[in-house]
Parts: sequence; C-alpha cells; structure tokens
Amino acid sequence: MPNAKDKDRRESSKLNRRQFLGQSLFATTALALGSQLSWAQDSSPIMRTIPSTGRQIPAIGLGSSATFSQVAREEDIEAVRGVMSTLHRLGGRVFDTAPGYGASEEVAGQVAQNLGIEDDLFWATKLNVARNGPADPAAAREQLETSFARVGKPTIDLVQVHNMGDPDVQLGILQEYKEAGRIQHIGITTTRESQYAELMQVMRQYPLDFIGIDYAVDNRNVEQEILPLAQEQGIAVLAYAPFGRTRLWSRVGDRPVPGYAAEFDAHTWGQFFLKFVISHPAITAATPSTSRPTNMEDNIGAMIGRLPDQAMRQRMIATIDELPMA
Repeated sequence: MPNAKDKDRRESSKLNRRQFLGQSLFATTALALGSQLSWAQDSSPIMRTIPSTGRQIPAIGLGSSATFSQVAREEDIEAVRGVMSTLHRLGGRVFDTAPGYGASEEVAGQVAQNLGIEDDLFWATKLNVARNGPADPAAAREQLETSFARVGKPTIDLVQVHNMGDPDVQLGILQEYKEAGRIQHIGITTTRESQYAELMQVMRQYPLDFIGIDYAVDNRNVEQEILPLAQEQGIAVLAYAPFGRTRLWSRVGDRPVPGYAAEFDAHTWGQFFLKFVISHPAITAATPSTSRPTNMEDNIGAMIGRLPDQAMRQRMIATIDELPMA
C-alpha cells in the first residue's frame, strides 16, 4: 500500500566469446560442467546487501529471458539443468524469471527442485496481469499462486510488478503477501525509458525493496536520476540487459579485450561488461541471461577479484563509445 516515504546471440558473437575465454586466466582450467575453476576455489564472490532487509546476495546471477527462455520453451531440460547447476556450483544464487518469459519459470522450477537447490536460490519472479488496462486482483492472485507452485518454496524471495503494470493494484497485492510472510521482498521493473518518470514516482510513493532496470556500459541513462533515487530511498537494484541484449557483442565484434581490463580482473568481454555494471554502487546484482554453462562460468568470473574505480569506468565508457553502433 502507498505511504509517504514510503537469440541466441549472433553466431559470430557466441564464437567471439568462446574465443576470448581461451585468452583468460581460466585458460588452464577445464570448462567441463563438472570441473571446479581455480577462482571459485580460491576467491570469494562479491556480495551485495539488500538495504531493506540486510540480506546478502552474490552480485552476478542468471536471467531467464532470451536464450534461456528459448531452451525452456523447447523443453531442453538438460540445457536448463546445465546452466542452473553451474550457477549454483560456482556460488551464484540470484535467479530472475517471470510468468511472461514463456516456459522459463515452470521449467526452471522443475529443474531446481530436481537438483535440490531451490532453497539455496534467491528466486526473483514477477507479477503482471495488467494488459493495457487495470489489473484484475483475482487474476493477479491466481498468477502468484501458480508461481508458488512452480517454485516449490513456501516463501518467494522477491516478486516484482513486471513492466509497471498497474502499480496501485499489483503492488498492493504484493504488500499483502509480504505482510503474510509469503514474499520476502517486493519491487517493480521496467526496461523502457518511456516509463522511467512513472518508475521514479512509484519509487517515492511505495515501500519498495527492489527495482529492476536496464543498465549497460552503453546504456547509462538510469545513472542520472533513477540510481541516485534508489540509493536515497534504500532500494536494491537488479540490472537487466547488461550486454545490451546482443548489442554490445555486435559492437565489439572480434576485437580483443583491452589490455587495461586486467587491472580490474576482467579477462573476457563478458566480464568487462558485467564488471562495469556491478561497479556502480547502486547496483545490487546483474542477471544476464544465458543457456550455456560456459557462458555462465564466464559471467560468474565477473564477481571475482577487483572492480573498476570511477576513473577506470570512464575509460571503459570511452572504449565502447569509440566503437561503431550496432
């Protein structure tokens, strides 16, 4: 309730990423699914604190749109199992999904329960039954109950209103579930710049625990007002589309990772992009989507070691800004 403070990536890009894995410090380590990487054994992942509850979560997670959604839709259980078990084995815990991502929520829930990792995951899903109009409260509660059945947990870690759908109704319902102890954190998401003004209004009006927004090294508009407001209001932030979906892979093409990236322990373009995102102090976690265990391993590497400081972030921006637009 309101109160005052209250897809796959282009084939060349996929090959490009695997090529750079061979140049990384992981090159001497097997990338087979059952292997343990040296950094996973010897280094601690970067953790972030959720301001409203003090709970800590790893800074890199897994999203389930895009290619993950495709393999889930195709009922490729082994592909889903591979990437989710890799996330868990290497210390990742945040899994972001939504009923709107096709079969992702249902298939991932089955796989997590079969692997016995559902209680370890920070399960973030979404609610939206508003389709260009007001949300039906009964339909919203029905969708929530379906999510509970799929997740297999008595308490869901985070549920966010998807794409700014009727916040008055749907955030009110989420608050009811939170007060009943069935949801630990609530929030709202958008990846549409046209909705940023409304998002900020909701951030000021409701007692949110999280927002989910789009943020990448070449997509920094949220730095101006949204991220500072999140810090001011004590709201955690999930960063979506940290690769610009496939845009950044197209922009870098077959270029090598800049040598200076080693200064903040980034050895692949994926780590370069992700370390930029999570080095912003307002970002709690980034959740890139993938359906490949090797990409999941690479992504987890971004929350190991050093992060760029402000001067280095500016250098990273300049590097990307010099590239052709996708």
